[in-house]
Amino acid sequence: MAPASSDGSTPTLSMKLLVDTKAGRVLYAEARKDVVDFLFSLLTLPVGTIVKILSKDSMVGSIGNLYGSVEELDVTYVRSDHAKDALLAPVGGYDGGKLLQLPAPGQSVTKEFYRCNYNSYTECQTHLCKVSGTRCRSVHCSGTMTIKMTLVDPSSGSGAKEVAATSSTGFVQGVVTYTVMDDLKVAPMSTISGITLLNTFGITDIGMLQEKTVQLGYAEGLEILRVSLQSKNVLSDVYLGKKKQNV
Repeated sequence: MAPASSDGSTPTLSMKLLVDTKAGRVLYAEARKDVVDFLFSLLTLPVGTIVKILSKDSMVGSIGNLYGSVEELDVTYVRSDHAKDALLAPVGGYDGGKLLQLPAPGQSVTKEFYRCNYNSYTECQTHLCKVSGTRCRSVHCSGTMTIKMTLVDPSSGSGAKEVAATSSTGFVQGVVTYTVMDDLKVAPMSTISGITLLNTFGITDIGMLQEKTVQLGYAEGLEILRVSLQSKNVLSDVYLGKKKQNV
């Protein structure tokens, strides 16, 4: 799980950037498992989810228009509520999109759900919602979902189990540090690889290099996702405000 920020409101991750102050660019970042897991988890997001969380107006190209068309489509032309939800809020992503909890500031995790107050059909018992009073999704039922169900966290009350679960989730091993390049190429880090990278960049004056520890919270996570769809200088764009021309 991501550690909490200084004010305790938003979980944040951190990584160490190596910045070429002369060129004004990030050479690479040193990152732990949690950051790499977050970056890799972006590959599991459905396109509809990406458009939803970034907003359709900020999307490059025409995919935002496609999303907006579904939003504006009258219910008369939609086969079912499920069909529209599947496009606008698709279910998907590793671990249901909850690999790393980076909720928006002030956002709480819902632990109470509601099911239909009837038991006439299978859907009445198996479908849940977050808002009491929502109409039952069964096409044969006219009931409302008002019976409260409580989500039980199996790891609650056992800090040791939670730590163990954290270390066994995600995509990569946590025994090494990783390098994350400006264009988000990721590889395990070693002393030799660090020296090789400096030679690759043609660095002759190490006095121009600066280490900078930065936070990766909800806002930065969204910005990394957005910029990664447009730029090959993601870390520089996000953390140094550099808007370089893609090549």
